[in-house]
Amino acid sequence: MSAILCTSPTSVRAMVPAMRSLSAPAMPLGEQLLSAGLITPGELESALKEQERKPRRLGEVLSGLGFIEEDSLLPFLGQQLNVPSARLREGLVDPQVVRLIPRPKAELFGAIAMFRVRDELTVGMTEPQNLQQLDELERVTGLRIRPVLVLRSAVDKLIERCYQADYAVDAVTADLEGGSVEVQNSVDLDLQRIESLADGSPIVNLVNYIVVHAVRQGASDIHVEPSQKHTTIRFRVDGQLREVLRPRRDFHPAIISRLKVMAKMDIAEHRAAQDGRVHVLVEGREIDLRVSSLPTVLGEKIVLRVLDRSSVTFNLDRLGVPDSLLDQVKRMLARPHGLLLVTGPTGSGKTTTLYSAMELIKSTANNILTVEDPVEYQLEQINQVQVGGGKAMSFANVLRAMLRQDPDIIMVGEIRDAETAEIAIQAALTGHLVLSTLHTNDSVSAVTRLLDMGVAPYKIAAALVGVIAQRLIRTICPHCRMNYYPTAEMLDVLRYDGDRRRQFQRGEGCRKCFDTGFHGRIAIYEVFEATPKVRDIIGHSPDVELLREEQRRMKATTLLEEGLHRAEEGKTSLEEVMRVALFD
Repeated sequence: MSAILCTSPTSVRAMVPAMRSLSAPAMPLGEQLLSAGLITPGELESALKEQERKPRRLGEVLSGLGFIEEDSLLPFLGQQLNVPSARLREGLVDPQVVRLIPRPKAELFGAIAMFRVRDELTVGMTEPQNLQQLDELERVTGLRIRPVLVLRSAVDKLIERCYQADYAVDAVTADLEGGSVEVQNSVDLDLQRIESLADGSPIVNLVNYIVVHAVRQGASDIHVEPSQKHTTIRFRVDGQLREVLRPRRDFHPAIISRLKVMAKMDIAEHRAAQDGRVHVLVEGREIDLRVSSLPTVLGEKIVLRVLDRSSVTFNLDRLGVPDSLLDQVKRMLARPHGLLLVTGPTGSGKTTTLYSAMELIKSTANNILTVEDPVEYQLEQINQVQVGGGKAMSFANVLRAMLRQDPDIIMVGEIRDAETAEIAIQAALTGHLVLSTLHTNDSVSAVTRLLDMGVAPYKIAAALVGVIAQRLIRTICPHCRMNYYPTAEMLDVLRYDGDRRRQFQRGEGCRKCFDTGFHGRIAIYEVFEATPKVRDIIGHSPDVELLREEQRRMKATTLLEEGLHRAEEGKTSLEEVMRVALFD
């Protein structure tokens, strides 16, 4: 009648060492359930007869006959074996790890991989005390196994589903049912404990699942989008969007409400865009989520920017800037006044570069003020102001107020309009070092952008210190790296003037990189310093082609050339260089 009864002699022998290490239960399982009032004597007798007819564990028999609910039975079984227990369902199984255990092994052992935390794999097992099975699973997966007791019937049912070809990103939500949204002031997400997965409403668990997996995969953004038939969850990883989940369409309002509650946004407002922020703890890591909602014709769309301070460095020497360019940047930052710009598209790392620059030059002798929308990271010894909340807190108005605060260095998050540009230039001309960003393709185009905003050429010439253009470029996955010879046509398009007989590298695509061939990103830079000749061109004939000719005469490395150097080093592929750094 014991819950650890097994009909296989081999399994019995394997269980003996583990059984000896456990304290023997005070009474057999059937008597414990009787004492707890969970079954009747008649039900126990019927189950024992069924067990004699078809040998199985008593707990399995009682559950199969419908005499006891699985949730009531599992705590007793887990207590007997001194292991955690869980009611197995699809919401507890990570589709990305389930195939770490081959199906034949899963069926033989009655085991299914649930989720992975670093080098530890949590596995639902019908015999969690079987040391031979544990050793074999560790050998097959190459990970430490954390066993969790589950019922065989649940394993068999889930194996049929999890190993199907179409079992993919939406499996995690397949068995969730509607639930209420809980209001919490702080959110602590920790999937290392089974209990944290089982507790709470299904929608809370689903949102927790989404956030935790976004952090684990290194996502920079989470997109929650409505559609006609389902909700689409996408992660931006290494600059590329990747679909990861498709919850049911009727989940969408509850998911949006849960995210709004977390970010302290108005859950009753569905027709206007909103912004919010939430601080979460994910497996011991402090994460800031910047939340933005936008009404669409099918419902509200939410985007969460994931800000993980532990994965960001604000050290200019560690950003990957080549030594020759780094010396130029440091020389420009040492100037007592002037305008230093960082250019590039959204998500190219401009803010990280500016923060790193301020970390380098900050001191108790300098008064550094920033105006940002929004403030992404809070820095020590720097006074940061977030714009918004009406016209009074616009970039231009805040910047005017800053000039009355006796600043030495001013950082403007972005020069968006003519008014902000004019004030920034004026501040640079009156004894302040001004750091800011612009959205342009390359460094030289920053001059024409300021001209388009209406800034006088002579003011740009007098104020400009230099421009740093940058891009983030994906690096080749180390697990599927391969050599190849590019075509002559590709080399011609990239204007490559090196050894055309050499091999380059690219990623073939594997499970580790989600078949992209890439894992991680590095930055490439282009620095355009405002020399006396450059200032003369800007002041008298601000033509972009003349500036590019001067850039070539100065032998300044362009973004394309820097990308090709990275490809020669084997850090990225030529196709990625073409995608990111080829503008014309």
